[in-house]
Amino acid sequence: MGLGYAAAMSPAITDIQLDLPRIASGKVREMFDAGDHILMVATDRISVFDVVLPTPIPSKGAVLAGLSQFWFDRTRSIVANHLVAWKLSEFPPEMRSPELAGRAQLVRKAEMIPLECIVRGYITGSGWSDYRKTGEVCGHKLPAGLLEAQQLPEPLFTPSTKALTGHDENISVDQAKEVLGDAGLVDRIADVAIRLYEHARDYAASRGIILADTKYEFGLVDGELTVCDELFTPDSSRYWPADEWVPGSNPPSFDKQYVRDYASSVGWDKTDPGPELPDEVVQGTTARYREAYERVTGSTFDSYMKDAS
Repeated sequence: MGLGYAAAMSPAITDIQLDLPRIASGKVREMFDAGDHILMVATDRISVFDVVLPTPIPSKGAVLAGLSQFWFDRTRSIVANHLVAWKLSEFPPEMRSPELAGRAQLVRKAEMIPLECIVRGYITGSGWSDYRKTGEVCGHKLPAGLLEAQQLPEPLFTPSTKALTGHDENISVDQAKEVLGDAGLVDRIADVAIRLYEHARDYAASRGIILADTKYEFGLVDGELTVCDELFTPDSSRYWPADEWVPGSNPPSFDKQYVRDYASSVGWDKTDPGPELPDEVVQGTTARYREAYERVTGSTFDSYMKDAS
């Protein structure tokens, strides 16, 4: 699908300056204190191998926000989410800056749970690496002879630690219960995480897309389990075109794999600073993100941006 005039002409946004207290600055998102809520803004920064690259990807932040909004709306019957508003017209007047259109969300404040909550429906990525070494993924014993990218007999909940620095570490469900000190909460998270995945997997399949795996962040809002941050975006999930999936190979994905492949090809040692990206990689990645939005939602990205404004 083409980029569209509006997106092609829009400059990338790497930082946001607002007259609000900045709570946190992540690899992609900026968070501001908006009184009873948080204003969460997805920039166009892109990170690979835990390093933010110097070259942004235009429209990427808006794609992440738009897909999260789509999935928050579809899954609210499964679990509560933190989204309060995503249209500029619904924001308080002092937050209606045009540069926020499509990429900002007003969200509830939550007590965040210190786990990366991952569900794997296919054996790939770090799960494939662990399986090849041990025959297991996060304490789950798997059948022998699985091929890379093969569908698993059933989706697996495979949590990891949330590292403030360095890499997250895969852990077992029992270890997650030790980390939280609340076995019942981990069981509840696992149940909700798998139900969310199965819902999105089945919907994506109807759109000709495989949802191979995904990760969530959960929090508690007034004691209620709530999914926060982002949901089923190309940054938090692995989407494959169903017609290009062949077990035993690594399918192309609707995410930053194009950028990872380029960064690996230039001999970068995966430490800061990362390499500058050439125009063709930037344009190709923007197109890939936009295609993910349009393939998943069945709507155009430009129409989302118009609604958000």
